Amino acid sequence: MIDLSTTFAGLSLRNPIIVSSSGLTDTAAKCLALEEAGAGAVVLKSIFEEQIMQEHDQWYDPSNAGADDYLRTYLRANSLSEHIGLICEAKRVCSIPVIASINCSTRTEWTEYAGFVEDAGADALELNIMDVQTEVEYEYGTYERQHIEILDRVRRYVHLPVIVKLGMNLTNPVALVNQLYANGAAAVVMFNRPYRPDINIEIGKIHAGEMWTRPSDICDALRWVGISSARIPHLDYAVSGGVHDGWSAIKAIWAGASAVEVCTTIFWNGSQRIRVMQEQMLQWMHEHGYESIAQFKGRMNLNADEGGSLYERTQFMKYFSGHRSV
Repeated sequence: MIDLSTTFAGLSLRNPIIVSSSGLTDTAAKCLALEEAGAGAVVLKSIFEEQIMQEHDQWYDPSNAGADDYLRTYLRANSLSEHIGLICEAKRVCSIPVIASINCSTRTEWTEYAGFVEDAGADALELNIMDVQTEVEYEYGTYERQHIEILDRVRRYVHLPVIVKLGMNLTNPVALVNQLYANGAAAVVMFNRPYRPDINIEIGKIHAGEMWTRPSDICDALRWVGISSARIPHLDYAVSGGVHDGWSAIKAIWAGASAVEVCTTIFWNGSQRIRVMQEQMLQWMHEHGYESIAQFKGRMNLNADEGGSLYERTQFMKYFSGHRSV
């Protein structure tokens, strides 16, 4: 009997397929439907710090500065209340792990609200840390330290597993992952998908670009999970972005991931895609003689006997050296 069960951030999952934070997980009913479709866990729709601050700016009246603290507190509390309600209801109807999510960029006092997330019964908390550094006088390393400070502050208020979802705009993800592990992170997800701006040249407007992932997007996560899981092996990893089928999930696990986060493929194909992914994984494992995830997890990371160094290659040396234009 082939076993797809795995552990991620101290959680027992019946399979490695986690539905990531999105409109797919913004109600308890949707989460239950995903469980019934075969999901191993769900990450609930995030509280967005950026969105809270935009609402604050929209309603802030500079002529009444004394009300600023009240407004800021109210908006945060309102968003938190909605998220707490979602956690409670999802935990009531679901038996799979329910992971809360906070999308944050600063270590302000709202991180104290993480304690309420734990009290509501969440099985884990995912910190989706994302920011764009644009300061001319930027001090190198500030963004990475920000991750540690946010994690440290949240860890003061919770005992549940804390998962950190990283963006790709990092100089050295391995060094940061090592510091996150040292400061109590239970797992790391690679990578968060940033907002992608585009320009409409007909009307001269900036608008949102492509919002969906493509199968090829998995490559960067495979590289860094493959390296990080070899260098910092005691931390759990998940791959996010470009996981569209069971075979890409196999790639992620072979590189060293314990789980994968999926979103686009569910939007495109419906929740039945989860069963298809599991069937593809089972077929591959049967054909290659594996009976469990643990038997091949990390077998192709940086420590692999063959090809491990390819994760660190920077140029298409072999391909372009022999390529001729037409």
